[in-house]
Amino acid sequence: MRSALAGVDRLVLLLMVGIPTLLHLALVWVPTLSSVVLSFSSWDGIGDLDTIKFVGFQNYVDIFTAYPRFWPAVQHNLIWLAFLIVLPTGFGLLLAVLLDRKMRFTRIYQSILYLPVVLALAMVGFIWQLMYEPNLGLVNNLLGIAKTNPIDWLGNSDINIYSVLVAAGWKHTGYVMLLYLAGLKSFDPSLKEAAALDGANGWQTFWKVTFPVLKPINVIVLVITVIEGLRAFDIVYAINHGRNGLELVSVLITDNIIGESSRIGWGSALAVVLLVISLGFIITYLVQVFRKEDRP
Repeated sequence: MRSALAGVDRLVLLLMVGIPTLLHLALVWVPTLSSVVLSFSSWDGIGDLDTIKFVGFQNYVDIFTAYPRFWPAVQHNLIWLAFLIVLPTGFGLLLAVLLDRKMRFTRIYQSILYLPVVLALAMVGFIWQLMYEPNLGLVNNLLGIAKTNPIDWLGNSDINIYSVLVAAGWKHTGYVMLLYLAGLKSFDPSLKEAAALDGANGWQTFWKVTFPVLKPINVIVLVITVIEGLRAFDIVYAINHGRNGLELVSVLITDNIIGESSRIGWGSALAVVLLVISLGFIITYLVQVFRKEDRP
């Protein structure tokens, strides 16, 4: 009986570990490695694999030197990343600190602020399209310019990237708030009491005691924010297919792989560039964090 149960346990463990591992390999690593290989090729995705022509680093050279949409897209991704790190992340932290003070109706506030997180970014894009509508939208009507001098928030290529960032930040703020709120709930209150006994005010207690203890949450928030900033796609694609000032690297990947051009090699090379940029930010920060933790 004992050996039979052990055999069943091993089978269950094998299924619980093996199936997710196979799915992860099939859905993540196989496409990733395939993209890396195809990035050195020229292929329209229509013919057999025998029609794939390897061109070395030519796709990368063309992307960096002869693709006019690439550098504006990179710039927009960096603006997106900087915005999410500074404003929504900071505001989410502020909201978490305020909600951690056990004010009345805290649960209601948390639910309202977290509500945008459960929405897909494409849905967020549709909602804010209605709010940004020049004549009937909420934003211009609140500003009192809907009938006199309406602003085309999404049609003007000089400002639409910032308008979309406000919409993306609306969703990201709730997520960051929840992460920091979970960290604050697990915070040892005796540390605050000790800081108060030492004469520290609220601001000093937060920066010298609370914030350093939240270092694991800071790492999680930064990694998630970098990923969100660099993989942004659906909200701009829902608005205008990522054109007229809303170009992002992810949109260029989609246009080249499944668009009319069907340049699988180019699209794969763009995907590899985005992957390298993402890993560069994440690995650099994590290495610095772990080095500081290893120091005596």
